[in-house]
Amino acid sequence: MSSKPNSMNVYARWRPLPDSDAGHSEISHSVSSTTPESLLSVSVTSSASSPKDSGWKSSPAFTAVLGPGDDNAKAYETIVAPAIPNVLQGGSCSFFAYGHSGSGKTHTIVGYDYEDSKQLGLCLAAAKRLFDALESLNGGLPIEKQLGIGFSLFELRKNTAFDLLNGRAECHIREGYDGRTHIRGETEKLEGGEVRVRPIVKRPCWNFENLRRELIQAMGKRVVGSSSVHDLSSRTHAVLELEIVNQDLVDAREVVVQRQSELVPVGKRADDVLIEEQTKAAIRTTDGSWKPNPDYQVDQERVDKALAEKAVFEARVADAEKGVDSALSSSSSPCLGAKVVFVDLAGAEYHTEKSSKMPMLKQTPKERQEGRQINTDLLALKEVIRAWSTSQARIPFRSSPLTMVLRDHFVRSAEKGSSSMIVTVSPERGQYAATLNSLKYGSLVGAVKA
Repeated sequence: MSSKPNSMNVYARWRPLPDSDAGHSEISHSVSSTTPESLLSVSVTSSASSPKDSGWKSSPAFTAVLGPGDDNAKAYETIVAPAIPNVLQGGSCSFFAYGHSGSGKTHTIVGYDYEDSKQLGLCLAAAKRLFDALESLNGGLPIEKQLGIGFSLFELRKNTAFDLLNGRAECHIREGYDGRTHIRGETEKLEGGEVRVRPIVKRPCWNFENLRRELIQAMGKRVVGSSSVHDLSSRTHAVLELEIVNQDLVDAREVVVQRQSELVPVGKRADDVLIEEQTKAAIRTTDGSWKPNPDYQVDQERVDKALAEKAVFEARVADAEKGVDSALSSSSSPCLGAKVVFVDLAGAEYHTEKSSKMPMLKQTPKERQEGRQINTDLLALKEVIRAWSTSQARIPFRSSPLTMVLRDHFVRSAEKGSSSMIVTVSPERGQYAATLNSLKYGSLVGAVKA
């Protein structure tokens, strides 16, 4: 089903019951459809509930529901495959995996069996399909115009991003003068006085095996920890971006990084000169205010010279950015620059009320602190989706680092693309409260239509 403009398709995916729980009672669930749009409602009842407990039923909000017997290949064909033709025409799409720890988010997005084509995670299955399509598009093109896939992978922990393609380098999340969010690493001092602020690394790959190998190595650097629910719980949000690129585009972007490196020391020098002259031109009075310094005249020639030099280097950056635009517009392939984004959200941890008959899970202080931050991010994401889906004038992207870095993806998807959320849930009776809360979250997201 194609989504309406600015709406998000929401899918539910039930993981199989673990072997250790085989024979135990499970959460009961059913699916129904009663709307013209064929959206599905999900009903759940805990087998441990009292007879008076009628369970819960969602609003018609889910595009499809995948059962415990549906493998990753089925998930790909249902969720991602319908968006690939649009990507090959230049559109972009994003996929969010939401759920509590141990519900199968990472298995869905990345997968754990990298050899079995039926068990590839959604991101690798999408990359394989795109490479198959690009192979036919590359026929007869010169090497610099041939298409491949560039990918970036970073994780968000609290207010910091870590670049998994650059040794988990710590990166800062900043909003630039252009209103866009930039993720950049620490300042590096180079030979010749140049200073480089390296953006998130984007690794170009020219065949599927190369991308699969690089992705597996990068995913190995992701932080996991033991939680009360899952021994290998993802305690960070992971953002994986696939982009269709060619060598011309890769080279043009590298020129931008180089020109920005040249600008940094020149721009800093100009700012220092301006501040120094302004400081000398004023003196503090006894009451703490400032007044012009009668003994110093601003050296305007020095200031103008520094600002003129800065303007020259700023113009070089602008020219380099035009080179990126030229590389994109000169391609005969409409899909150059198209993106597919996968977000493996950190596990949302919910716990039952004391009055509930279901057992409460004990958390360590560290888990409680992490859980508060994760749930704050997820709440901010829900509010962004709500505002975005209803085309509100103000969308609260600044609410959290997670929503800040996803801003461009929402904007691109609204212009020409689609967004989807996969709510992963568990049939384990001990996870009833967490499963119920995950389905409620998905229901709220899926019920919002433009």
